[in-house]
Amino acid sequence: MNQNNTIFTLIQNFLSEAEWQSILSEFGYVETARKCTVPILISYLIGAATNEWKSLRHAADVGPSNGLVSVNHSSLSKHLKALDYGIIKRIFEVIVGKLNRAARRQLNMPKTLLAVDSTTITVGKTRLPWAVYHGERSGIKLHVSFTNETTMPLKVVETTGLKHDGPIGEFLEDKRFILVCDRAYFSIDKVDRYLKEHQHFVLRLKDNVQLNRKKSLQGIRINDSYVTADFTCTLGTPQKQTKKRHRVVQFMDHEGKEIRVVTSLMDITAEEIANMYKSRWAIESFFRWIKQNLNVPVLFGTTKNAVFNQLFAALIAYVCLKFLHTQGIKKNNTKPLSFAGFTRLFLCAALPLEWRIRVKEILMFHWDINHSTTV
Repeated sequence: MNQNNTIFTLIQNFLSEAEWQSILSEFGYVETARKCTVPILISYLIGAATNEWKSLRHAADVGPSNGLVSVNHSSLSKHLKALDYGIIKRIFEVIVGKLNRAARRQLNMPKTLLAVDSTTITVGKTRLPWAVYHGERSGIKLHVSFTNETTMPLKVVETTGLKHDGPIGEFLEDKRFILVCDRAYFSIDKVDRYLKEHQHFVLRLKDNVQLNRKKSLQGIRINDSYVTADFTCTLGTPQKQTKKRHRVVQFMDHEGKEIRVVTSLMDITAEEIANMYKSRWAIESFFRWIKQNLNVPVLFGTTKNAVFNQLFAALIAYVCLKFLHTQGIKKNNTKPLSFAGFTRLFLCAALPLEWRIRVKEILMFHWDINHSTTV
């Protein structure tokens, strides 16, 4: 593979040929296609995501003019359906693991926040009969753990839309981080288990959770604090109650609504805990961005493989672009660009000169790391 800075081959800078082959071997996949190979299929899917191509026929028509190998749309459709989506998911996991580690090393982070949430993508019921959702809709769900500091997903679990968030959230737990979750992820058993297993957390409480034997914590309140209460208590009813006392912080959100969170963190202020929960907006922004900019709601196929191959390819595009943007803005001589602005200019090959130089430096560095050979 030749080093290339276009969106279609960006993945090559972060994944070596040996890693490609290792992933294919892991799934027992033998490449038989002459044109529509796995790398070519991923390139088309990444192009479709970033350029918002509306169908596989559209992709096949415009792909060659964008530097892609000419492939008939029927071949793209056939391989999209047949390819085990676990392969592209595994490629995503390898790349996102590398980029998160690289970003965290450079930021020299202590234990930081990991937001956990899900987003649902819905279509008409007849489109995905294996993923019936509500009413006349079908839906699939992406459950995501998202590192606020690197602004990238760490892990993704795919399910049908009716799967509840709470049980799936257990697959996204990570003791290296402080989990920040909405009320769908709360349970009486879970918060006791987190204390026992030393998993730090900030979880929003459900409105109907009973608070017992409150004991106020005497902290220093800043002027105009939005925190209304800070205490320890047990949670639940006499029939189902936590065995441990937990800290609860109550505060007002920007709309004046009171929010209650339970946390394992005892040595920081109530305001800091409230701000941790409020930082969940980052994962909501991530979901909104991929839906608005990566063509995610436009599903090309109807099988499980087709749907999840497309979605994980879109996520690969996101993490590669996000990594380049966050690394690029750290240079003092680069003109400030929003992520949306950077992405648009990168796709059009119209980045300012200082940004082109910085992106080339980043890609050369990671190309050398991932393609160097040891004697």
